[in-house]
Amino acid sequence: MPSQQVAMTGTLRALIGTVGHMLSGNAASALVGLAATALSARALGPVDYGVLALTLGYTRAVERLVTFQSWQPLIKYGAALTGIGDKTDLRALLKFGLVLDLAGAGLAWLVAIAIALVAGQQLGWSDQTRQVVLIYCCVLPFNLNGMTTAVLRLFGRFRLAAYGPVGGGLVRLALCAVALEAGAGLVTFTAIWMATQIAGALFSLLLAFRVLRDNGVHGVLAAPLAGVTRRFEGLWSFAWSSNLSLTLRSSANQFDILIVGALAGPAAAGLYNIAKRVGRLAEQVATQVQAVLYPDIARAWSAGRVADVRRTVWQAEWLLFGTGALGVLFFLVGGETLLRRLAGDAFAGAAPLVIVQMVAVTLAMTGTGARSALLAMGRQRQVLLATLAGTLGFHLTALLLIPRIGAMGANIAHIVLAVIASAWMITSFRSASRLPNPEAA
Repeated sequence: MPSQQVAMTGTLRALIGTVGHMLSGNAASALVGLAATALSARALGPVDYGVLALTLGYTRAVERLVTFQSWQPLIKYGAALTGIGDKTDLRALLKFGLVLDLAGAGLAWLVAIAIALVAGQQLGWSDQTRQVVLIYCCVLPFNLNGMTTAVLRLFGRFRLAAYGPVGGGLVRLALCAVALEAGAGLVTFTAIWMATQIAGALFSLLLAFRVLRDNGVHGVLAAPLAGVTRRFEGLWSFAWSSNLSLTLRSSANQFDILIVGALAGPAAAGLYNIAKRVGRLAEQVATQVQAVLYPDIARAWSAGRVADVRRTVWQAEWLLFGTGALGVLFFLVGGETLLRRLAGDAFAGAAPLVIVQMVAVTLAMTGTGARSALLAMGRQRQVLLATLAGTLGFHLTALLLIPRIGAMGANIAHIVLAVIASAWMITSFRSASRLPNPEAA
């Protein structure tokens, strides 16, 4: 692997430095995306923006539920392929992931269209909502992010991954500003979000192949797949288990807005979506910490450096908890003012939702280090069980509270999910890190 990769030094300073570099680009992308969301909300108002938010949430939910998130097994098994003689196996492994991505993307497109046509009315969608959903479903065949994510993280190109989406976000922001000035409606804004999403996905795929070429990995598309699951023992088992875990998490993180829309209406869904996007800016920290930790923990665990794994995980957990706590304090003081300036007075009522959402995000972030370590240690079953228990708690709480207190019920349900899942994974990591390491042996 190239010299750009982050060495696992086990120091909090190294972790903060690496994540800080990534966050500078990622925060820019998130802020640009939030600005585009604010312009869309101003132009469309709570009801039509609620329809757009439901559309975005629906396609993301179907994508996460149906597609194969191949980056986790690719990183798990690709992290050990560091030598020149390993490139043949690496090519086959990456092609395996790309095939999973292609199959999942095509299936997601078909499933999303079928559900919209058959069950849209049962979901409470108007004819306009169904038409907008069918238009936006065209993004799904292009979402081939698994192999792309794995390549950028395996070869340490974290800055490319962070700064790459900024350009696409700026284009979307500019188009939203033009549409706002022109008085455009829902269909135009849907087309803008769809086109920029497709362009961003294709750019990321091309970027991944360029990184492979720069590192001497050629002919991925021509690599033979025969015997790939035998060469990487447990590949299918890990892939299914980790993908099911992500699917369960997505049923809460993506279907929540659909549940709010069905039980409380499009306007409530619009408020909830604004609160979620603002409150989850801090979650970018957890995403980038995991991006840095997962490949390096996988290598350290395979090399038998258990002490390094333990030290790095606990430092990451405290870093994430502290970041989330600062976010809660910030939105307690200035959340309502921020919402008024971003989206207008009509969305000021989302301020309490933002605060509760930030509490949920803080609790969820706290389990990020343990989750990365469990996956690297081959303990994906514990991650799956933790996610299953947390997801069940989420859905039970959401279905109980949303009809009574509206969108706030979904935020409380996220707190329940985070407490269950994070506590389970942290406890499992404490136990697993004290056992002998069969991979090192």
